[in-house]
Amino acid sequence: MAVRTRSEMIAETRAKLLAAGRKAFGEIGYADASMDDFTAKVGLTRGALYHHFGDKRGLFEAVVAQIDAEMAVRLKARAAKMMTPWESFIEEGIGYIEMALEPEIRRIILRDGPAVLGDPASWPTTNGCMTAMKECLAELAAEGVIRDVDLEATARMLTGASCYAATWIANAEDPQAISARATAAYRRLVEGLLRELQ
Repeated sequence: MAVRTRSEMIAETRAKLLAAGRKAFGEIGYADASMDDFTAKVGLTRGALYHHFGDKRGLFEAVVAQIDAEMAVRLKARAAKMMTPWESFIEEGIGYIEMALEPEIRRIILRDGPAVLGDPASWPTTNGCMTAMKECLAELAAEGVIRDVDLEATARMLTGASCYAATWIANAEDPQAISARATAAYRRLVEGLLRELQ
């Protein structure tokens, strides 16, 4: 049997804690997730959690970052299937809104995330989203697809619209119905950016 290195054991412990925390946060929520319970289930101690993540909030932040990274990959893949840059742009925004229908994202990212980590606009991952949105808008403007706009202001407005729509869905009694309304409204909103044909 191969001997594992210290770095491999550290990575394995972190992965176990992330998986256990993610499962607990997704199933019962941040407030009810007991550090002792979810660490014991994977054969670890609360001390291991403190060592690797500082505390429960630190683990939660790492779980949010993990899910957020997965969401970004999925959205890029979804957008890549479209035929034009404009369709890709719309599909990525709608894809984010529709992810609010997924139970894990609904609970961890959209409900508990703001309650535990504060305003999503201040999350570390937001800067990456904003940069990507501005770059996409700049490309669309350079290609003459959309009007000349204030890139940062527009990126922030559209990001805010999609985030608020996702939160609306996450807290709705009928998420499917709200999702249909929200995605239709988002599409109409972004279509206002299109350059008028001469």
